[in-house]
Amino acid sequence: MGESVYRVTELVGVSSESWEAAARNAIETAAKTLRDLRIAEAHRFDVTVEDGKVKHYRVRLDVSFKYAPDVSGAEADQPEEWEHTRHELQ
Repeated sequence: MGESVYRVTELVGVSSESWEAAARNAIETAAKTLRDLRIAEAHRFDVTVEDGKVKHYRVRLDVSFKYAPDVSGAEADQPEEWEHTRHELQ
């Protein structure tokens, strides 16, 4: 097995239901454009409040995914060669 490099990026998920739903929203949305998601570590939880009631749950996640350097030419068409950038979801 060859060596691999993983990138860690921060996502912010939001839900009116729960922190779990906020995390799920963030991961499922990011998975549409990021390949090989590996681990998500939730590290900050907060809520927005309106009229004395919780309006939204927000969670910040550090997510790791396999990193592939930028390439050009025919190799660039291969999904395993895509370069990923920072994604913040709100």
